[in-house]
Amino acid sequence: MKIKIMDWLVYPLRDSLVWLFENTLEPLGNNPNTLFLFLMLGGATFWMFKQHQLNKKADADPEQIK
Repeated sequence: MKIKIMDWLVYPLRDSLVWLFENTLEPLGNNPNTLFLFLMLGGATFWMFKQHQLNKKADADPEQIK
């Protein structure tokens, strides 16, 4: 009995997710993966450069607590 109560929510949600997957992700192929890969690589590169700048600034500051 309790299982059928949620059918009004679960089945339309399932159908929407299947439609979304079949009509967006499948045609795009591997492009979203490539995009996310380059975004993460760019973010990691930016983070490393920023961390290097902050480390140099911290090394030059004698008033910091170590």
